Amino acid sequence: MIIILKKGASATEVENLKALLESKNITPHVSEGHLEKIIGCVGDIAHLDPGVIEAMDCVDTVRRIQEPYKAANRKFHPEDTVVDCSGVKIGGGAFSVIAGPCSVESEEQIVAIAKSVKASGATMLRGGAFKPRTSPYAFQGMGAEGIKLLQLAKKETGLPIVTELMDFKDIELFNDVDVIQIGARNMQNFNLLKEVGSYTTKPILLKRGMSATLQELLMSAEYLMASGNPNVILCERGIRTFETALRNTLDLGVVTLLHKLSHLPVVIDPSHAAGHSWMVDSISVAAAAIGADGLIIEVHNDPPHAKCDGAQSQTPEMFAKTVSRVMRVRAALAE
Repeated sequence: MIIILKKGASATEVENLKALLESKNITPHVSEGHLEKIIGCVGDIAHLDPGVIEAMDCVDTVRRIQEPYKAANRKFHPEDTVVDCSGVKIGGGAFSVIAGPCSVESEEQIVAIAKSVKASGATMLRGGAFKPRTSPYAFQGMGAEGIKLLQLAKKETGLPIVTELMDFKDIELFNDVDVIQIGARNMQNFNLLKEVGSYTTKPILLKRGMSATLQELLMSAEYLMASGNPNVILCERGIRTFETALRNTLDLGVVTLLHKLSHLPVVIDPSHAAGHSWMVDSISVAAAAIGADGLIIEVHNDPPHAKCDGAQSQTPEMFAKTVSRVMRVRAALAE
């Protein structure tokens, strides 16, 4: 349920309304837009009489939200959310390019890649320290040592770091990580979402699950937000279908739809969608053209010898060309 306040509603009236809602175990969230001020209600509203609320002097109207996701709903929060990732903003017109290797392999590798992607226009550095792999015999990542190397690369370049959390027991290792990624395999690990959401308010990059609907993605974001973390970035990386030519099936139309349904920023992962490095450029350009809030691209300085996902990783030279084309598209759209 959302409560639309009258123009000129006093601070005292609003506080009294919030106190009433809280007395009924409903959490009120105040959002101020250009045209109106609303209070979004999170909790069990079945016992709340909308007529009683609407009769209050400061209330213009009361509307019920039919969708099961509330905090992530644009009706709840009409203005775009802008997430601050240690000084790098994403959403509401702020575009960000996240780049780096699938996995951290050595100090020399991660520092060299960080320097090259920054020079080409990347605003954040990605790199896996903990890797969810289909095979138990595949490279599982460097773990805690990988996070240390990411922090070293951040010290060298100033780029905020993005890396994946797989198990909440490792959360303290992420205290100096700027953006925590929740991967596709964990999108519906609801206990993990609740634990992370209640533990930290630092930005969370939430990837869509392999077979998840958009509503399921938004409900997973809701778990994070209902637990106390409003700083969620949605990531579309394609879903599994009957098609085998591509690693996943990417529907860029979800950018437009998610922007209509939710106020949260939407990032596209062209690397996992395509599975082929030569396709990343055109998908990235298309994502920029359709209005994505950012990209997360895998870049490796020696893809044939990468320990993980070398086939879909761009070289630094390829990445530089992609960023240049993406920025030209964004500039053209801004004219």
